[in-house]
Amino acid sequence: GQDACNVGDEGGFAPSVQDNTEALDVLMEAIEKSGHKEKVKIGTDVAASEFYNKDTQKYDLDFKHPEGSPDDMKKSPDEMIEYYQGWMEKYPTLCSIEDPFDQDDWEAYSKFQAAVGDSVQIVGDDLLVTNPKRIAKALEVKACNAL
Repeated sequence: GQDACNVGDEGGFAPSVQDNTEALDVLMEAIEKSGHKEKVKIGTDVAASEFYNKDTQKYDLDFKHPEGSPDDMKKSPDEMIEYYQGWMEKYPTLCSIEDPFDQDDWEAYSKFQAAVGDSVQIVGDDLLVTNPKRIAKALEVKACNAL
């Protein structure tokens, strides 16, 4: 049935989980049980533009909740940086984070790159959209380290 497995936005495996941490826990458990813990690295496409509220300038981690999300699920860019750093501590095989912030949140990208860019790949896919002017700006403000 639908609870057994869903299909994600781009056709990927989407198990029924309640939050992002549970999803990463399930993934880590599967990697460990398969015997590939030492061979597998994790990358995630956060697609943060999808849950960024331009009016409040917050990221709503529970934006799909039918009754609205509680305030503690609405994060500032600095809180999102802490959130991602928590992932990196808990999941040391996490090596790539794509689109961790809204496509126009240059300041957050730059802060995140300064904080963790030496230890994780920060992919600016939606940020850069293969636009030469946006790529030049990303280089100038040190917004990400991967295209």
